[in-house]
Amino acid sequence: MRTLITGANRGIGAALAIEGLRRGHDVTGTFRAAAAGDDIRWVQLDVTNRAAQEAAAQETGPLDLLVANAGVYLDKGTALADVTFDMLQDTFAANVSAVLLTVQAQMRNLSDGGRIAIISSAMGAQTRTPGNAFAYRASKAAALNLGRNLAEHLKPEGIAVGIYHPGWVRTDMGGSNADVSPEDSARGLWDRFEALDLTASGAFLAYDGTELPL
Repeated sequence: MRTLITGANRGIGAALAIEGLRRGHDVTGTFRAAAAGDDIRWVQLDVTNRAAQEAAAQETGPLDLLVANAGVYLDKGTALADVTFDMLQDTFAANVSAVLLTVQAQMRNLSDGGRIAIISSAMGAQTRTPGNAFAYRASKAAALNLGRNLAEHLKPEGIAVGIYHPGWVRTDMGGSNADVSPEDSARGLWDRFEALDLTASGAFLAYDGTELPL
């Protein structure tokens, strides 16, 4: 599949790019600051910038799969009193607004039979509210809602949308105590991407295929 992965230069995005190449897919990755990888085609992109999104879409070309992976966790370990407006604004810009901007820009490259994978998190489920990570949890709940709305909107155009929890992954964001390796997460997520079709559009699944509460 001709695939675009946002935020592919580190963490889960990098693991997804490597696994996609291993499976024989044609992978393009976006990066904001720096990237490397001999077999990945790179496109520089600030996902929160509409003009940059339009430029990247012109450079990308036809796609079978768009993976909206780029995101931030700015309030990790932050007390309620210390969550700032800028922290909220920047979190929603990267984790929610940027997903919609990416989809809008790349619609010209997706055709009937195309697939969109949105990396959300189980931390965005309405049933999982332990009283922390206020900005991140709210943004991932919004990303989940956005994905389900896109699934309904794009179904008549033959485009399937899946929303996914990558697991608690050992990355800079997840931390060293996380219980899933980036490689295992990427393998599971690619299994989900390759199985995604209109009958599964709108589903919220973990990397291992477990259906998650909304």
